Amino acid sequence: MALPMLRGCYRVPSTFSFTRLYFSESVILNRSGKTRLPSPPAGAAAVAVRPFSSGPGRQQQKQSVVVVGIPNPFVWIRTRIYYFLIRAYFDKEFSIEEFTEGAKQAFSHVSRLLSQCQFEALEGLVAKDLIGKLEEKCSLLPLSHKKALSAASDEIMYTKPEDVGIYYDDNGRKFVCILMRFWYLTSARLPDDSMEGTRVFQVAIKNGGDAETKRLLTANYEFQREFTEGVTPDWTITRIEHSKLLD
Repeated sequence: MALPMLRGCYRVPSTFSFTRLYFSESVILNRSGKTRLPSPPAGAAAVAVRPFSSGPGRQQQKQSVVVVGIPNPFVWIRTRIYYFLIRAYFDKEFSIEEFTEGAKQAFSHVSRLLSQCQFEALEGLVAKDLIGKLEEKCSLLPLSHKKALSAASDEIMYTKPEDVGIYYDDNGRKFVCILMRFWYLTSARLPDDSMEGTRVFQVAIKNGGDAETKRLLTANYEFQREFTEGVTPDWTITRIEHSKLLD
């Protein structure tokens, strides 16, 4: 399942043609209009980053992530049931592993565009009504916060599906939504008092070089696809959350 650059939801924008696809805790920019099946809260996870180091006679060690926490068993079972329903009734080739890889690509690409305020380039990747809200919020951000929105693909430490939902609207249209959570590192200079709950790490970037300070942030992106017959089978981003950055 190739993961080309996403294209458009409403016309159903595709976030990635997943045909298939391309958190931490504050502003919730969400679309409305559909009734969502209730879901229990997800279990918490703690992320620790082991920085890579380098020195004479020593091989460079790559960054690694250790996730500690006990997932909510009800959420775990519920999401597995939804994966089964998606394969059984919507897409026989659906794979959450492949979706997750596509979602990481989409997150990196869209977060970079958002950081650079390239809102026109978000057309077809992000829901139209959400783009306007993002543009309004980003116009108020200082440069350091805008930089922190961007997540390079090699700085994404961990990715995890947070929730899955299946929706039907009053017109009989069918939707699948998957909320993904991402942990990523940023070297953007952020004031400590505005980023409560984040972690700071020292990362050595080259032999003999000074350690670089990086901060671990999280972001939530929700991907939606309409499965109504005759509709283009594309995914689009319908919700974006960035920790303390878009307040």
